[in-house]
Amino acid sequence: QVQVVESGGGLVQAGGSLRLSCAASGRTFSSSTMGWFRQAPGKEREFVAAVSTGGARTYYADSVKGRFTISRDNAKNTVYLQMNGLAPEDTAVYYCAPALTYGGTWYKVAGSSWGQGTQVTVSS
Repeated sequence: QVQVVESGGGLVQAGGSLRLSCAASGRTFSSSTMGWFRQAPGKEREFVAAVSTGGARTYYADSVKGRFTISRDNAKNTVYLQMNGLAPEDTAVYYCAPALTYGGTWYKVAGSSWGQGTQVTVSS
């Protein structure tokens, strides 16, 4: 089972950039599609991006497409989320987890755990 620790969040002005990291442990990391999700205050957690096991395929929510880039380094057991052109509506706690898609919707893999998340705050 994959366990994760997210880092890299912070306070940034609109238009700025941040790079989030997700350090994972567990024998199944390299065979797991990994995703980033986020939860803004008062809202449900939502899908942001996902990357296939080898990193060749990436998937994005429409709201971040063209601004965010997900990648992974299996040798380092780490998933990254490069966020450019940040906007106040990107303010949220960001989480990573093993992910799967069903019916066009992305979910955390059942039985896997959320990390503590990393706070991203974008000021206008």
